[in-house]
Formats: sequence, structure tokens, C-alpha cells
Amino acid sequence: MDETSVSCDDKSNLIEKYSASFIPESERHGKVRDLFTLWLTTNIAPLPIVTGVTIYKISHLSLFWCITAIILGHSLGGIVLGACSAQGPRMGLAQMVQARGQFGRYGSVIITLISSILYFGFFTSNTVLAGEALHNVVSVFNIKAATVSAAIAAITIGILGYKTIHFLNKCGIWFMVTALALSFVIIFQESSLSIWNIGLFNAWGWFFAFTSSLVWNISYSCYTSDYSRYLPKTVGIFNPFIASFFGSSIGASLSFIFGSFLAACEPHISDPLHALSIASGYLSIPLLLLFTLNIISHNALNAYGAVLTIITFIQTFYAQWLPKRLSRISISASILTIGLILSLAFTNNVVPVFLNIVFSLLIVLVPWVSINIFDFYFMNKCNYDIDSLFESDGGLYGLVDYPAVIAFISGVLIQIPFAKNAFFSGPLSNIFSSIDMGWLISPPITLMIFYSLNRLRNFNLFGKTRMSVAVHEIRLRSDEKHGL
Repeated sequence: MDETSVSCDDKSNLIEKYSASFIPESERHGKVRDLFTLWLTTNIAPLPIVTGVTIYKISHLSLFWCITAIILGHSLGGIVLGACSAQGPRMGLAQMVQARGQFGRYGSVIITLISSILYFGFFTSNTVLAGEALHNVVSVFNIKAATVSAAIAAITIGILGYKTIHFLNKCGIWFMVTALALSFVIIFQESSLSIWNIGLFNAWGWFFAFTSSLVWNISYSCYTSDYSRYLPKTVGIFNPFIASFFGSSIGASLSFIFGSFLAACEPHISDPLHALSIASGYLSIPLLLLFTLNIISHNALNAYGAVLTIITFIQTFYAQWLPKRLSRISISASILTIGLILSLAFTNNVVPVFLNIVFSLLIVLVPWVSINIFDFYFMNKCNYDIDSLFESDGGLYGLVDYPAVIAFISGVLIQIPFAKNAFFSGPLSNIFSSIDMGWLISPPITLMIFYSLNRLRNFNLFGKTRMSVAVHEIRLRSDEKHGL
């Protein structure tokens, strides 16, 4: 199960050795605070700022009510992200590998495939934004050259892997917090108190802003443990949760709020970074450069996460395949090529289309993350048999965990009548003034079905009982074997 990609006499450790396999305790390193810096720095970026602008424009809320919705949405989403991130040190696994313990080896394919599409979409849209930002900073680069350069830089960081990503974010936090603070000061100086009187409270707008903020951090939950799996198991659960929660909720909230301020001050804004560069005067180039570099660093996470989920997807059907460095580089090159083709061909359409896709994906992410958190913390008590997750027959978890799959599908289907997004309007979507309330209804129903069907295991309707004493002892022995 352990993978090595080069011989022991390889002098270079620059490129990460592991991909989707288990990280042994002897290879663990890092500090819990690294999670705070990662998620805070990652979220101080142009894409969340653009999203904040979009939310303010569409919601027609006053700044006060828009800010309350943003903070509450990101706080709830941060709890979900933190709960998933805290699983990494305990398991030493990428997030989607762990899904096999909840849905079965083949049952996890659906969410793994969706995660791959989601993070490829993240990569492509951020590539467009990075190209535009780099062109604004270095005008000698045309848009196409800037886009290609930014994409190659992000892919390169993703190939180097875990240590490089964390190192860049530990260094970048000081620059990005300073850049955002200066940006706020500049906008405050350009604004007047009258911006607080624009707009009113409306229920639809508030829930739109709240839901859009909520899904932002939940959308990361498919790969959060990818960036905590190298931490020693001894850090526990609570500390990684707190670090990830505060980093993600504070960083995303500040960026969304900044975007809302920009939209309030500049009602006809089309390019937030361009508007900031005009308002900031002599500080425009340094600020734009910092935001540009952070887009690239942020996009490295999307590239890295996409590679791990694609590897996990392929490995589901080829259990004996142990991907090495060359495999990660090859998949990264494929993502780069396809992403650039889309970015260059549809420069004006990629970002808005992607944002609509992300908001729509809430319908899939909510039941998955509900099962993930409930199964990890309450059903399995933070213990899984690591070996079974890599066995071709699914080991203790089988090929398909029917209770989880049925509950997941039910959680998706129950939302469809209430769904309201750019692609579909359900027959009951107008009941709550066109507010999509399906995400509130789905979790309790998903968990009720999941729990009830698991209870039926006692009658052998769905195979062996998950948490029998024998199975629990096997897991404990597996934990000792792998140093957990």
C-alpha cells in the first residue's frame, strides 16, 4: 500500500512522494497552525471577491444585511470544512479515498467523479482570472500568454505538492492580509456613508447571499483532508478543526465582504481588480501583483486536489495501481492542457458559468457531507480499517454500501422539487419565494434514512454490521500496524 516513486538513492525530494496512498506516521510533519494559514490565505483571492460582488448585485440587500448573510453562511460552511479537515491527521488519507469506507469501493465513484469535475472547474475559472490579473500587472503579456504562464505556474506548484503548497501559504499570509487591509482602507476612503443606505432587507436576497456563502466552504470539503493528512495523529481532532474553521470562515468572509463593498461603491463595476487598481493609485501594481500571485497559489490547490481525486477515481477500478511521481505529473499535464483549451476558448464565459455550477452543486454536496461527518464521528467513532480502503473487493466496506448510497440519492432527490438555480427550477421552488430551501431539508432526511438502514444491518438486510466487536478489533489492530 505504501508507494515510492523513485529509488532510495534519488537525491531530490522536491516533488512529493505520495499521492492518494496512506501516509505512515513516520512521514508525518507540520503544525496545526499551518491549516489556519492555508485556509485564510487561500480565501483572500480574486474569485471570492468577484463572488462577493455578484452576491451584492443580485441580492439587492443593504450592505449590513449582505454582510450578516455572508458571515453566517461562511461560519456554517466553515464548521463543515473544519469537520472534514480534522479527519486528515486521524486517517492519513486523501478525502476521496476515505469515502470508500462510507459508500463502498464502487459506491464512492459518484462523489469522487463529481469532486474531480468540481476542482477541474475551479482550476479552469481561476486560470482565466489569473491570466487577466497578470495581464493587468504586466501589460506586455497579452491575455493568452498571461493565461498560459499563470496556469503553468499553478500546475508546477501542484506537482511539487503538499510541502510547497503549505510553505507558500505560510509566507503568503502576511502579504495577503496586508494587501486586503490596504484594499479596505482604499475603498473606505473612496466611499461615502450613503452606501449603507443602498438596498433593503429582502428574504430572497438574504438567503441567496447566505446559501452562496455556505456552499463556498462546503465545496472545499471534498479535499480538505488532502491538506491535513500529513499532520501527526497526536494533534487530535479539535485543534485541526478550530484552525481550519477560523482560517476558512474569516478569509472567505473578508473577501466576500470586500467584494460587496466594491460593488456598493462602484455599482457599474465589471472587473473588481481593475476598479481596485484605479482607486489605489501608486499602490495599484503591488496590490495587483500580490492578488495575482495568490490566484496562482490558490489555483495550485485546485490542481493538486483534482489530481488526487482523479487518481482515486482510476484506482477504484485498478486496485493494484500505485501511482508514482510520473503519474501525478502526467495527470497534471492533462489537466493543464484541457484547462487551457477551455480557458482560452471561452475566456468571457468560463467564470459566470462555473459560479452557477458551484452554486448548483450544493444539491449534491449537502447529502454527501452529511453522511461523511455523521459516519466518521458517530457511526465509526473516527476509526476505519485502512487496509480495506485499498482492497479490490472493498474489504470490510464492500463494493457498495447500500445504506449510504440510498441515503445519498434520497438526499439529492428530496432537494429537486425545491431547487432553484441557473439550470433548473423545481415545481415547488416558488413556495418559499423562489428561495432554494432543499439544502435545509436534505440533511435530516439523509441522515434519518442512513441511520435507519444501518440499523437494519442487524437483520442482515444489508450485510454485516459495521461496528461489530470483531470489526472494531480488526480496525484497532490495523491502526497499530500503520502507527495510527
